[in-house]
Amino acid sequence: MSFLRWAVVTVPLILLLGFASGRLVPSGSENAWYTALAKPALTPPGWVFPVAWTTLYILLGLAVALIADARGARGRGLALGLFALQFVGNLAWTPLFFGAHKVVAALVLIAVILVLTIATTFAFARIRKAAAWLLVPYMVWLSFAGLLTLGIHRLNPDAQTLVPASATTQIAL
Repeated sequence: MSFLRWAVVTVPLILLLGFASGRLVPSGSENAWYTALAKPALTPPGWVFPVAWTTLYILLGLAVALIADARGARGRGLALGLFALQFVGNLAWTPLFFGAHKVVAALVLIAVILVLTIATTFAFARIRKAAAWLLVPYMVWLSFAGLLTLGIHRLNPDAQTLVPASATTQIAL
């Protein structure tokens, strides 16, 4: 029952933070800069991204709930710390890519997030294997996002200069 209490907190929290990060700057078809970019052939339709991220954030929330519920488990603090680090990177990616138009920096950030997520997965596996398996789709998506970002960089070497950076936010206070 304790896992469910954790999940009731972690899943909505991760969804909320992910949604907020995605709304800090216009993204996808709402972003003039992004629509002006040449995109790799493997770029999925726009509707795939919110569906994929919602699913992944739910899985992340469940994974972290499993680890948070493992009180007294050796390595739990490290595992949660690694998770937090990679998730902060995740939250920073959208403003970096869509807001600041820093394609190379966003590519480097994806690589860092992926490495941290691999470390998190190993740390989670030592505590609860199910939590580690819940991170696998996220790692696959990060790899795919990295390929898309690399493709955008190759097709748009001057991407940062296409449209001025957005100085506004989409979050109404």
